[in-house]
Amino acid sequence: MSAEPIERPLSDSDLTASHELAVRSMLDYLTLPAATITPRPDAVHVTVTSARDLSRWLYDLGGHIEQSSGTAGVVLWTVHTKTPERGDGSTVPIRVHAVVVSGEDVLAGVWPGGRS
Repeated sequence: MSAEPIERPLSDSDLTASHELAVRSMLDYLTLPAATITPRPDAVHVTVTSARDLSRWLYDLGGHIEQSSGTAGVVLWTVHTKTPERGDGSTVPIRVHAVVVSGEDVLAGVWPGGRS
């Protein structure tokens, strides 16, 4: 009779910790701006301080960008991207957010479709 180990499924806290470690490790070699990092089981949310910081994430990791109107005259811009592939072939979803005052110039590379 042989015994095979039974792998315990990852809990939300295990997954959250794994995602945070992957993103922090990536930031050690890509040196992208990150004012705050908030890991979640489904994605790691990173807050940056400007639209220019968003463009650096988009340039280095690719992805797509969305904007949503906020309140009090601001717009939330979000880059949907992911970590490079890990050794096991998996990636971690990353959402990079910046709040921009409505009407402020946003770099052409950040606008969906290259709009300026």
